[in-house]
Amino acid sequence: MMEKVLRQVIETVREAGKFIKDQNANVTVADVEVKGAHDYVTYVDKSAEKILVNRLSQILPEAGFITEEGTSSVCGKKYNWIIDPLDGTTNFIHKIPFYCISVGLEEVSTDSGTHNNLVLGVIYHIDMNEMFYSCKGIPAYLNDVPIKVSNTQNVDRSLLATGFPYHDYERLGEYMKFLEYTMLRSSGVRRLGSAALDLAYVACGRCDVFYEYGLNAWDVAAGAFLVQQAGGKVSDFKGGADFLHGREIIAANANVYDEFLNSFKQFVPSKL
Repeated sequence: MMEKVLRQVIETVREAGKFIKDQNANVTVADVEVKGAHDYVTYVDKSAEKILVNRLSQILPEAGFITEEGTSSVCGKKYNWIIDPLDGTTNFIHKIPFYCISVGLEEVSTDSGTHNNLVLGVIYHIDMNEMFYSCKGIPAYLNDVPIKVSNTQNVDRSLLATGFPYHDYERLGEYMKFLEYTMLRSSGVRRLGSAALDLAYVACGRCDVFYEYGLNAWDVAAGAFLVQQAGGKVSDFKGGADFLHGREIIAANANVYDEFLNSFKQFVPSKL
């Protein structure tokens, strides 16, 4: 059943991606709305989310939604779609081709109604026409080719990806100290501007580690699932499992995860 759902989700995401790509040249400064400090949205985000919600509602009518732009806030008793219709909006506005659609599906515990586990993830890098996807029971794929996390053995040989906080600066000092530490003890650090794509890049082995705080469930749901399906490890800053709703995440290949986490915990405290 879930594989059939996955194929329908991929078709839906492609449809929304075509809309976003077609609109890219039309977006101007006048179309940009400010949601908060350094937090932007356009009519493209909102319209793409409506496309996704409408189609996904037909694919799995019993599922609820957790959406960035608030198109639907109905909670499902068994499943919730977790949607970011345009992750990397600032890149999109500035015509930087590093943005994507992210759709995850979370299974909810039927007895308590609490969040349980991720069972599907799709990330579409629109300008590169790269579709990352998986569901429970099958491995992760990129455009129908199976993917795995990297086999890098040590952090000093790893390429790291991160994002900078844009409204929660409470841990910024510690974060920047760790950034300096890793710049001296890794193959490099990248800040590309889309957490979902950063996670997809860990899943396919282009990056070895991703870490960030201040993120929402829609930023990480699909990507975290892909990393796990591709053989990687995902956690919060304590090494626990509250990365989906805990607003802090580390994702890495299994070889470097422990080494990275132990170093990270010396600099940046968890809030969980």
